[in-house]
Amino acid sequence: MAAGPAQAQFWQCAPFARMLSGIQLRGNASSWWAQAAGRYLRGHLPQVGAVLAFDATQRMRVGHVATVSRVVSDREVLLTHANWSRRGQVETDARAIDVSAAGDWTRVRVQFGGAMGTSSYPTRGFIYASRAIAATDGAADAG
Repeated sequence: MAAGPAQAQFWQCAPFARMLSGIQLRGNASSWWAQAAGRYLRGHLPQVGAVLAFDATQRMRVGHVATVSRVVSDREVLLTHANWSRRGQVETDARAIDVSAAGDWTRVRVQFGGAMGTSSYPTRGFIYASRAIAATDGAADAG
C-alpha cells in the first residue's frame, strides 16, 4: 500500500472519504447511505470516485466508508480508505471483491494489511459524487 501525504495524521474513515470524494456527508459512516438519499446518486455499480458504504456490524459498530480508486472488473475494485487495517492510517488501492450472491456489491471482502481479508462485510452500495437530479445511465438511482 502506498503512503500518501494524508497519512501523516490520524484519520477516521468518514472525514477521509469526505475529503477524497467531495461527498459532503457527516456523522458515522453507517448513516451515509440514508443521508445520501435525494442528495447524491446511489447505486450498485462501482465507479472511480464513488464511496462504498458499509453497514454497521457487531465488529464495526459505526460502519465504514471507502472511496473507489480503480475499477478492476465488475466484481473487483481498489479502495482508498482510512482506519481499516491500522488504526488511523490511510491505505491506498486496497483490493475489495464483491462476494454477494447477486453480484450487487451488498457483501464484500476487503484486503486487510497485505493480504486479502477472510471476513465478508455487508454494504449498502455506492454513493456517487454527482448530485441527485436524475439518473441518466441506469447505473444509479436517486433513492
